[in-house]
Amino acid sequence: MKRYTLALALCLLFSVLAFAQDSKVFDQMTMQSKILNMERKYAIYLPPGYETSQRSYPVLYLLHGAGDDQTGWVQFGEVQHIADKAILEGKSTAMIIVMPDANTGKRGYFNDVNNEWRYEDFFFEELMPEVEKKYRIKSEKRYRAIAGLSMGGGGTFFYAMHRPDLFSSACPLSAALRNSTFEEFNQGLQNSKTEVKNREALQGYYDKHSALRQIELNELEAMKSVKWYFDCGDDDFLYEGNSLVHIAMKKKEIPHEFRIRDGAHNWTYWRTSLPEVLSFVSDTFRQK
Repeated sequence: MKRYTLALALCLLFSVLAFAQDSKVFDQMTMQSKILNMERKYAIYLPPGYETSQRSYPVLYLLHGAGDDQTGWVQFGEVQHIADKAILEGKSTAMIIVMPDANTGKRGYFNDVNNEWRYEDFFFEELMPEVEKKYRIKSEKRYRAIAGLSMGGGGTFFYAMHRPDLFSSACPLSAALRNSTFEEFNQGLQNSKTEVKNREALQGYYDKHSALRQIELNELEAMKSVKWYFDCGDDDFLYEGNSLVHIAMKKKEIPHEFRIRDGAHNWTYWRTSLPEVLSFVSDTFRQK
């Protein structure tokens, strides 16, 4: 009986190891951007069975934080190990995870105030079409999700707000959702000596990049068409901005999940967030 139990345990162990080794991560993929006039990198997670199947998969765009690049979620976030485990345990459906590089020397996932540096346009007009053509991705709103941490959490929130037609779910983690006034925003541009070439367009730019203004101005049904999941540590310096967004969405009766857990602004926290994100977006992918 002991030998049988040992043999069974070994079989299970080898099955788990084989499963884990079946997924693939490539963190130095490149593409040429005409919009940014440069080569950009991205990382990609291909789930177990991708190379031997012919099926198409849902996709999660997973954004890194400030000072990091496309390798952050791979190296520090342990995305391959966490995704493999979630899929094996049935908590996540098999999906492709795309991790773009926003470490460009210009901080952030957005177009600049003069619309000369157009990272957001690059993301939607070049990156998404490129990867969704190159890999077997289901390119429909229902099967597309976005998540990210800190600066990438802010990117997640605003991308889903700007293009709710593209994402079925959005999961901002410890999101950079500071809500400065228009006067503070304008003063910040002056302090950084940023030349604003069209001051008449400044209010519109501010509205598009202020979390509370987006909730106030955007079409209600469009915001409700995205399933939202917010997660922020109780010791995180971005706690207030996330809480204000939660309150504003609550007042607008926009359904969303809001989690405040024990933790701070670090990878220890985000590694525990990722399994919940994978489960949440999987539920959205499976919806009827």
